[in-house]
This record gives sequence, structure tokens and C-alpha cells, in this order.
Amino acid sequence: MNPDVAADLKNLSDTLASVEAVMDLEALRAKVADLEEQASKPDLWDDQDNAQKVTSQLSHKQGELRKVEDLRQRLDDLEVLYELAEEAEGESADARAEADTERDKLHKEIDQLEVRTLLSGEYDEREALVTIRSEAGGVDAADFAEMLMRMYLRWAERHGYPTEVYDTSYAEEAGIKSATFKVGAPYAYGTLSIEQGTHRLVRISPFDNQGRRQTSFAGVEVLPVTEQTDHIDIPENDMRVDVFRSSGPGGQSVNTTDSAVRITHIPTGIVVSCQNEKSQIQNRAAALRVLQARLLAKRQEEERARMDELKGDGGSSWGNQMRSYVLHPYQMVKDLRTEHEVGNPSSVLDGDIDGFIEAGIRWRRTN
Repeated sequence: MNPDVAADLKNLSDTLASVEAVMDLEALRAKVADLEEQASKPDLWDDQDNAQKVTSQLSHKQGELRKVEDLRQRLDDLEVLYELAEEAEGESADARAEADTERDKLHKEIDQLEVRTLLSGEYDEREALVTIRSEAGGVDAADFAEMLMRMYLRWAERHGYPTEVYDTSYAEEAGIKSATFKVGAPYAYGTLSIEQGTHRLVRISPFDNQGRRQTSFAGVEVLPVTEQTDHIDIPENDMRVDVFRSSGPGGQSVNTTDSAVRITHIPTGIVVSCQNEKSQIQNRAAALRVLQARLLAKRQEEERARMDELKGDGGSSWGNQMRSYVLHPYQMVKDLRTEHEVGNPSSVLDGDIDGFIEAGIRWRRTN
């Protein structure tokens, strides 16, 4: 075997071994066995919330285990593939090309799995609540906010992650003022939290009849979905609940009944709303989940501020302006923290953001 190829395969094997060690495969197998036992109990669905949690965890843990075991098997098979390529007569070039293609795929997939092992924060395993708001830039900013919403929903769709839109506030001329949606996948919060901050778009404005270049901004907020263990209890007298008729696109029952719900948390002034479900009860439950997530984030911020005060470092500012999307006079998307850049904004805005996310997670680990 070519010495360079042999060295590269050893590096891949070592990287995968470190991933396997961090994931602790024996503990993972034991967890899968425990969840399988829970899922097989005849009274599982007597408690639907717990049943959904058990089946969701089981599916995720089984997927994790299959992924890493499959990568190890493919890596072992790749060594054999290269040996066969050397022995093949006449077809060695084709066999070598096939092996090189598989090696490139393994590099990418093992790198992605290695990035996952860097997600070790307190809430990184949680599902994510994403809120996008238009900022400076008028109608262009509202349009940009809608572009970002589509980008994240397409990213989730590419990965097979379920999403649920809780609230969309449409702007008058085009785009959205704000939107909140959930990405219902394990580690969605740890993965997407790197996207939090201000995004900047530079382009020839389609809303300017003089065809001038416009800079606009949109903000992205990412919160972990709360769980019962978080102890975010909200007394009823701390909330004001208003109901109203939904606006914007929707079915008959969405737009013709007072099903939308707005909750104001009186002590903090935090306001959340949900209008995308058909019933008032569903919208109230969804709005309450968002409010709990915001209160959890507020508690985290207060704890971080106290720690920063003790450390005397003034805190971190990485979550402010963090990425530029330039469509004119050249084509470029660049992360201002990691320097990661791509010359194809159309692909990025269609959800191809894994490169930015991986670079961001690695960057955050070293800062």
C-alpha cells in the first residue's frame, strides 16, 4: 500500500478511536439495552410524554451506535479495498478511484462525528428553539430574516430533523418581522447555538427602484428546549395571557378564530406568542414552552454575568455580528469569527451550512 495512504488510514483510525473513547461504546450499548427494555413494557404508553421521550432517546442512541460501528466497519473494509486495487490487473485505476472516493467520504463523516464529541455543554443535548428577527435595514432586513428562516429549515430538512413553527410575524411589504420554530433533534441546541448573533446581508436591493446596494441585518437567537428537571415554574399570577386572531397565511380555522395566544411574563416583561396551531390550547402550550426557554436563558445569562464579574474578563462578545452574506459586488459568505468562507451564497442560503457550524464549534472550544 502507498505509504501516504497507509499513514492517512492510520490517522483516520486514530481519530475514530478517540471518538469511540469519548462516546464510551460500552456505556452506549448498555443505555440502548436499558431503553429497549423500557420501550418493551406493556404499560409504556400509559404515560404518553414519558413514552415519547423513551422512544425518541432509543431511536437517537441506536442511531449513534450504528453510525460509529458502521464507520469502523467501513474503515476496516477500506484497507481491503486498497489491497485489492493493488492486486487488480487492468482495472486498478478504477478500483483505486473507488477507494479514494470512499476515503474522502470517511474523512468527512468522521470529522463530523468528532465535532459532535465537542458538544459537552450543560444543555447541548437538548432540542433547540430558534428565533429570527429583522433588525436594521427596513424591508430588506425583513426579507433577509425570512431568507435565514428558510436556510435553517432547509438545513434541518437535509438532516431529517423535524421542525415545528410556533410563531411568524409577517412584515407589511415583504419578509418577516420575527419567527420562532423548534428543531426537534438531539444536540440541536449544541449544534445551532453557534449560529446565535447578528447576520449581515449585502446585495443590490430588489426593493429599491434605483437598484442601489443595501446592507441589512437580522438577529438569530438559539435557546435550549426546557425539560421538567429545569425547575422553571411560572406562577399563574406572573403571566398575562391574551388571545387574538392569527394573521398571515393559514388555513380557515387558523385565521377565523381567536386561537392565537400571547403570554406576557409580568416580572421580566418577556412577551411570547404562538399562532401556528389550530387550537388555543395548543398555542398556549407552545407559547409557554418558549417562555420557559427564554426564562432559562435569562437565568443562564445572569449566572454567566456573575462568573464573568468574578473572573474580571468583561464577558464574551462572540455572539454579536458573526457572519456576512455578500451577493454584490462579489459572491461570498464569511464567518467573522472563524474566517470560514464559501463562494456560493445560494448553496448556503439553501441550507448548506454544516461547514460553518463545524468550524464554529471547533472555534468555540478554543476560545
